[in-house]
Amino acid sequence: MRSGLFSPKKLVQKFSPVARFKAATPAAITQPGSSVAFKPGHSFGRIGALEVRIAKGSREIRKAQQLRYHVFYEEMSAIADAQTLATRRDSDPYDAYCDHMLVVDHSSLKRNKIGQLKPEIVGTYRLLRQEVADRHDGFYTAGEFAIQPLIDANPGKRFLELGRSCVLKPYRNKKTVELLWHGIWSYVLMHNIDVMVGCASLTGTDPQQLATQLSFLHHTAAAPDAWSVSALPEQYVNMNILPAEDLNPKEALRALPPLVKGYLRLGAFIGDGAVIDHQFGTTDVLIILPVSELNSRYVNYYGADASRYTS
Repeated sequence: MRSGLFSPKKLVQKFSPVARFKAATPAAITQPGSSVAFKPGHSFGRIGALEVRIAKGSREIRKAQQLRYHVFYEEMSAIADAQTLATRRDSDPYDAYCDHMLVVDHSSLKRNKIGQLKPEIVGTYRLLRQEVADRHDGFYTAGEFAIQPLIDANPGKRFLELGRSCVLKPYRNKKTVELLWHGIWSYVLMHNIDVMVGCASLTGTDPQQLATQLSFLHHTAAAPDAWSVSALPEQYVNMNILPAEDLNPKEALRALPPLVKGYLRLGAFIGDGAVIDHQFGTTDVLIILPVSELNSRYVNYYGADASRYTS
């Protein structure tokens, strides 16, 4: 059910502060730009001192991993193994072949190990394109959700996995989030991406304590049959805990993490079933966001050619 009182787009627009956008033409939504090669460090745009770009190399990737460690392990409740504790970096094998999108603050300079002043990395998103995943170990998301049948059913579409998103606490504001999504939209256009997927996390591992959030997502944003994906059977957690008539839409929406609300605002679907991630202390839901379903206001705001914050 995606219309009427429980439409997530309408609820987010009603109860969340959203910029006023003009309508976009359908062509701007369904016809991404041509693929453009870019080098490490490629800049997608700026807002004042903040810039969004791809990591320049291994040193910046390590800085992004340190940021992830700070947010996931020190600020949140992730459980670190010995290597993670020793390095104070959140890392896994996928980092080696993903693109790492960064937000850097040019007004906050930090000295590196050789004494050079470098802008501070304050936000990051990990991006994994389908053709890259196919050459390595597949998508990270496949460890929790059965996404391969969906990919196989759409052989002409290009998938992009979004993951490991985090922002330094003082920068968790509209400007930083806008810049990250401007960068993602630019990346989508450059690589002719058709579908974005990824896990989004709710804090906590007890589904009963998350019943309002999980049930709201189940009743209002469940993927239609053409885009339906289920959690792996051995990890499947039922999201249909509370009946729709027992939910207060405004309260349920308020309880959702900002990232999940942002995905709903964009027009995302939610997969069937959640997965408990004990290491990170979260309950994960699957985000499925076909480019054809992107909210037209979002597309028009950033520009059909992603030119709004171009450097």
